[in-house]
Amino acid sequence: MAARATWKGFLKISLVNIPIKVFPATESSGSISFNQLHGECRTRIQQKRWCPQCNREVPLSEIVKGYEFEKGRYVVLSDEDFDKVRPESTRVIDLVQFADESTIDPMYVDRAYYLAPDGGMAADAFAVMRDGMAGKVGVGKLALYGREYLVAVKPHGRGIVMYTLHHAAEIRSIETVEELTAVSSKVKPEEIKLARQVIETFEGPLNLSDYRDEYREGLQRIIEAKIAGEEIVAPSIETPTKVVNLMEALRKSLDSVSATKKKPAKVAMAKPAAAAKRKRA
Repeated sequence: MAARATWKGFLKISLVNIPIKVFPATESSGSISFNQLHGECRTRIQQKRWCPQCNREVPLSEIVKGYEFEKGRYVVLSDEDFDKVRPESTRVIDLVQFADESTIDPMYVDRAYYLAPDGGMAADAFAVMRDGMAGKVGVGKLALYGREYLVAVKPHGRGIVMYTLHHAAEIRSIETVEELTAVSSKVKPEEIKLARQVIETFEGPLNLSDYRDEYREGLQRIIEAKIAGEEIVAPSIETPTKVVNLMEALRKSLDSVSATKKKPAKVAMAKPAAAAKRKRA
């Protein structure tokens, strides 16, 4: 099924304005959603807005937005207050800076979207700017639906990908993780060498499409089994052993990987022989 554009706008670089269409690059259909039910009668639970002070349900018309500036104390903001700072939706992705594409920390990435030219007239300009951005990432802002987004765009295949980004104030400092203070800053060279050897045994070309959501697949099997009146026996789970001697654990890891890598070759050699026996039979 062809992808559908969620909105249209312009990619603005200096005085260049390119009509574009924007397509979500990810989808949420891969997750399984559930409803909350009353376990006794299997009736779907209703979510109600309840005021414990007035002891009654509150209609939407009486709901206001409040900011808690002290424990239990709120300042209420009206729609007029939000309108004073709400940016006007211009549908323009205004790029104001370019940098090397490696400068964007993945922690800042929120969502991904594909950009494509809107109409044949825009295709040539789109291609020129896409190739002109090779190895670079453009950063700018987008005002949409009453919000302002920080975005980054860079070439991706025949098109351009746009990421909405978190602002720096939204990223927690790693210094807030107190448990990291106990982590040693100095490691023995022989331990590093052995750790790298273990890591190197797992190196190879990366293709993320090789990885499946096994949890979702397992959950789907359970759902289908329950619909059919069947039961699935849960597999036994081994509890990981605690690492007492790091060097010994690393050596065992190397031995384990080496043994695993040798097995496929033996199996591959056995298959033709087995097939030959079947043919003679």
